[in-house]
Amino acid sequence: MRYNTLGNTGLLVSELCLGTMTFGGSDGMWRQIGTVQQQEADAIVRTAFDAGINVIDTANVYAEGLSEQITGQALKNLGVPRDDVLIATKVFGRARPGPNGAGASRGHILDQAKASLKRLQVDHIDLYQIHGLDPLTPFEETLEALDILVRQGYVRYIGVSNWAAWHIMKALGIAERKGFSRIASLQAYYTVAGRDLEREIVPMLTHEKVGLMVWSPLAGGLLSGKYTRDGASDGAARRVTFDFPPVNRERAFDVIDAMKPIAEARGVSVAQVALAWLLHQPVVSTVIVGAKRTEQLQDNIGASDLNLTADELATLDEASKLPPEYPGWMFERQGSYRSHPNPRRQQSGPS
Repeated sequence: MRYNTLGNTGLLVSELCLGTMTFGGSDGMWRQIGTVQQQEADAIVRTAFDAGINVIDTANVYAEGLSEQITGQALKNLGVPRDDVLIATKVFGRARPGPNGAGASRGHILDQAKASLKRLQVDHIDLYQIHGLDPLTPFEETLEALDILVRQGYVRYIGVSNWAAWHIMKALGIAERKGFSRIASLQAYYTVAGRDLEREIVPMLTHEKVGLMVWSPLAGGLLSGKYTRDGASDGAARRVTFDFPPVNRERAFDVIDAMKPIAEARGVSVAQVALAWLLHQPVVSTVIVGAKRTEQLQDNIGASDLNLTADELATLDEASKLPPEYPGWMFERQGSYRSHPNPRRQQSGPS
């Protein structure tokens, strides 16, 4: 297992992160995503940490809080030393009824941080993330609330999830101006079959040295190897019952067609090829992998040992490339006017 710094911090995170959205089940969509209970969760967490994974990601809304509860109990049951695990959780979604039971307001953030700490049975959260964009709450209020938690010692680092590039840039500017804690990471959807992140967000993350945590790297199971243009094989129920996230199916199946020969030649699964492609992307800090069974997690962990060749990466890049879109194609055309005269000195951004 390799380790990367999380953005512009000194925190080292494993290149794979254990996601616990499958823990608990509860009702509604959570039951469709996964119903892993305590004993199974203990085995999954043990498998992850035995492989060198040191980050576990959850959220206050996963299975209506049951995911955090099971995660915290698993760490207790297994006797994992607190200093050996980095716990990441999130706040934003509806946690209780009423107009103030969701969002990124000061009150909701502070209340939910306490609730998460209690469910996780810990005295601090290593990475506390705003799960989505709150269109009502000023950025200053959200950032100040997070800064309060950092200064009080309840949170070590802060992050966001599912924000646009300009949202993060605005937040970084406010934090610098007011002396608030800086956003360390973005948790976002990114996959070889869904590379929209590369248009605006990836360049921003690289330039501003913000870490990237990838969610749904297998496109909601579509890249698991169980799906073809003709339909799903037995056991491929996730996309049948919960068709998310949205994917351009034609492009995805082109990518699957490109991955299958690589997987067969290497004697690995299609899922491992999809994960390995992400692990080769310089912007990626860690890739979140969830599982309903230890065998599934063990297969995903195998991606950390798969080093794709330049030709294999080129094949996958060609099959998955984004269609040209303005202003990107104009940047490419006009950028040649100012390319660095000495290629050895050329840089993508400030050092």
